Amino acid sequence: MKPFNKLTNAQAERLAFLVEELGEAMQAAGKVLRHGYACFNPDQGGHPGNRGALEYELGDVRAAVSLLINAGDLSAGRIVDAEHSKLKRVGNYLHHQMRRASAEER
Repeated sequence: MKPFNKLTNAQAERLAFLVEELGEAMQAAGKVLRHGYACFNPDQGGHPGNRGALEYELGDVRAAVSLLINAGDLSAGRIVDAEHSKLKRVGNYLHHQMRRASAEER
């Protein structure tokens, strides 16, 4: 019997991998928010610190996205287009990021 979502086992596995990696990236970002980038757990020898952990987890997220693209599940072009669109829209809602000074501010 085919699953209700009509995903193959391989497609479901790739999505499960993405979800898992996103969760780990969220946990790493949460630790940066709570303790800062430079903090690390002294009980874990060789731990890269919060910045390194977040970089590592985001690399894992990118790997999961690459698997989805390489398998034909997702379109790299549409992802890049969505990224560019988001960067144009998000500026109005970010309060502390560098943005172009308006004519009034110059």
